[in-house]
Amino acid sequence: MPPQSPSHRKISRRIRGFAKTMRHQATEAEAVMWRLLRDRRFERYKFRRQTPVEQFILDFVCFEKRLIVEIDGSQHATEDADAERNAILRAAGFRFARYWNNDVLYNSSAVQEDILAKLSEP
Repeated sequence: MPPQSPSHRKISRRIRGFAKTMRHQATEAEAVMWRLLRDRRFERYKFRRQTPVEQFILDFVCFEKRLIVEIDGSQHATEDADAERNAILRAAGFRFARYWNNDVLYNSSAVQEDILAKLSEP
């Protein structure tokens, strides 16, 4: 049996359904970020949005560079669940780029520069 791509790994129907719902109910910051990243507009890297990986839904992910881009609101300021989630995803070989909603909305050029720098890292 050929190895499964990340999008074909076994993910529960509940998580897949929730990811689909989230794609249709994006926050303003997520919508702005998606306009920057979609259709290989960002330095020709392919990003996916609201993608299930493991038991998590990632805001944006570039599988080629194993980079996860997370857009966070204030609910993430003190959540301990993020630490466990990050550890699991780091163990799977992913790196993170995290930005606050306000940074994406009001300083998107700096966010773009930072993502490009992270994509350039080995």
